[in-house]
This record gives sequence, structure tokens and C-alpha cells, in this order.
Amino acid sequence: MTLLDIPAVTIGSVTLQPAFLIGLAAALFFLPVVVMVIASMRAARLRAELREETARRDEAAEARLAELLKAQAEMQGRLATMAEVFGSRQAELNQSISQRLDGMTHRLGTTITEQTKSTHDNLRTLQERLAVIDAAQNNIQSLAKDVVGLQAILSNKQTRGAFGQSRMETIVADGLPMGAYAFQTTLSNGSRPDCTIRMPNNSPPLVVDAKFPLEAWNVIRETENPEQKKAASQQFRRDMEVHIRDISEKYLIPGETQDMAFLFVPSESIFAEIHENFEGVVQKAHRQKVVIVSPSLLMLSIQVIQAVLKDQRMREQAHLIQGEVIRLMEDLGRLDDRTRKLQSHFLAAQKDVEMIITSSDKLAKRGAKIEAMEFETPGGREDGDDAPSRAVESRTGLLKLRVVDDD
Repeated sequence: MTLLDIPAVTIGSVTLQPAFLIGLAAALFFLPVVVMVIASMRAARLRAELREETARRDEAAEARLAELLKAQAEMQGRLATMAEVFGSRQAELNQSISQRLDGMTHRLGTTITEQTKSTHDNLRTLQERLAVIDAAQNNIQSLAKDVVGLQAILSNKQTRGAFGQSRMETIVADGLPMGAYAFQTTLSNGSRPDCTIRMPNNSPPLVVDAKFPLEAWNVIRETENPEQKKAASQQFRRDMEVHIRDISEKYLIPGETQDMAFLFVPSESIFAEIHENFEGVVQKAHRQKVVIVSPSLLMLSIQVIQAVLKDQRMREQAHLIQGEVIRLMEDLGRLDDRTRKLQSHFLAAQKDVEMIITSSDKLAKRGAKIEAMEFETPGGREDGDDAPSRAVESRTGLLKLRVVDDD
């Protein structure tokens, strides 16, 4: 069968001739060979390029290896240098650490010594303070004994009254001069108040009573039972009212004493409690012209009375003071006259001194002219000097001086 016997092939609208088909078959037959040839050529080129690349990489690797070797050598040199530097630095550091350790050891020793000394000083101070505390404790114990004794005194009515009266007498005696007060004086009705204070302007004296009832008050302070406390409060109120009535009846005598009297309470706390819880007692005392006073109020009243007495003495001595002032003004007038006379003497002396200074200035000028060899003819005048002059010959006959008669 020849090529001409191969029928034509029609695909769709395209008709493929036998020759085209034969060429296509030959191309399909030789295509793997061509592909293999192209592939082998490409592989050869790739192998050549790979060898070239390998050669370049080897060269680059050798160059890098040489650089690495060089860098390694440099690094070894640097490491050796650094080792030397580190060695020297380590030696210096060891030396510095040793010095610092020695300094720290010395400072620690000094600090420990100072701390030991300070501890000893503190212990000594503590011992001294403990000794002071022991002494204070002994004082407190003795004070406690005194307080117990004071409590024993206050538990007795007579000794308690003596204590209140003693405190009142101390306040009065400290605030008033001698003669302005009296203790335990007898009045016209036979009663004897604890204290009478002389008032100014010949007024009747002021009466002060220091007898204060404390039995019921102590029961109020000591008991905890409300019923007992209430009963004690009522008893204290009755005692106070009775005592206030006694003061009003015994000590308020018209024309002989003031129309008001003081009831002295020897404690500020008791005084405050009375005004806070027993207002009725205070009001009743005011109505009966009895004033309840504490130590501070009594002291204030004494100071006011002292000021009034002082003012009275000043008024009594006013004419004497006026006479002294008149004599003082006379002495002052004589002193003024004598001062003016002395001033006139000083003015005259000042004028004389000014004239003396003028003459001294003229003499100084004359001496300066003589020193400068400035002389005049016998008939001449200088500086407007009108005083007569005469020529005086020197012993040589060559020099003539002018003698001036001044004041």
C-alpha cells in the first residue's frame, strides 16, 4: 500500500490529506527524539553552568575561608589582647576589692566600736533613767502614803474642816495685806466665822465660811447603787440647805457684816458638780445671799477686793500726791530758769571762741606769708588790713619786717 492509497480524513469541515497525515506521523515519531536531544543539550548546558557555579562557589568559599582564617587570626589576636586586658583588669579588680574589703573591715571595726561605745552609753543613760524612775517610784509611793493620809484626814469631819479652812486661809493671806482680814473673829451674836475680810470705805466686813458638808457627797461618789445614790443626793441637798440657812442666820448681821457671805468649797470638781447637778441648792443660796465659791473664784474675789483697797488707798493719798506734784512742778520751773541761764553763758562763750578762732586764722595767714617770703614795702597795705604797721630791721640791716597790731 502506497501513500497514494491512504484515504483522506475529514474532521468537521477540515479535510486532512494523506501527505499531511504522513508528515504528522513522522513528526510524532521524531518528537521524542528531538525532545531527548533538546533535553540532553539542556542538561549539558546545565551541567556546564553547574560546574561554573560550583567553581565560582568554590572560589567564593575559598575566599571566604581565607577571610575566615584571617578573621580567626585577628580574633585570636584580639582574644589574646582581651585576655591580657582582662588579666590586668582582674588583677586591678582583685586589688580594688582587697582594698575595699580592707576599708570595709576597718569601717566595720570602727562602726562596731562606736556602736559598742554607744550601746554602753545608752546602757549607762538607761541605768541613770532607771535610777530616776526608781526615785520617782519612791516619790510616788510616798505620795500615795500622803494621799492615804489625806484621805484619812478628809474622812474625819473635824480634820476635813481644818483642811478646808487652812486652804481658804492660805488663799486669803496670799492675796490680801496684813490687817485687811481676820480669822475666827467673834461677832455681836456670839458666832465666830472662819474669816472676815475688811471692805473699803469703812464698809462692813465680808464673811467667808469654810465648813462644807462632805459626808453625803462622799457617799454619792463611792456608791454604785442607784437607790443609795439617790438617797445620798437627797441627804446632800438637805445638808447644803441647812448649812446655807445657818450661814444666813448667823453671819449676815445688818450693819455689822455685808449682806452677802461666801461658802467656800475646797475643790473645783465638787464646785462644778454642785452647779451641774444641784442647781436648786445654788438658787436657794443666791436667794439667801450666800455665794458658793471654789478656790479659783475665791482667789479672783480676793484680787478684786485687793484692787478696790488699793484704789481706796490711792484716793486717800490723793492730796499728798497732788502736793508732791506741785512741788515737782516748782522744781521743774527752777530747773528751766537755770537751764536758760546756762544756755546764755554757752552762747557768750561760743561768741568768744569764734573771735579766738578768727584771730588764730589771721596769725596762721601771717605765718604762711612769712614762710613764703612775701613782704611789703613800709607804706604798703595787704589784704585790706587797716592796722598800723612799722618796719623792723633785722640785725643784718638787709631785711625789713612789718609788724601788725591785731586784736
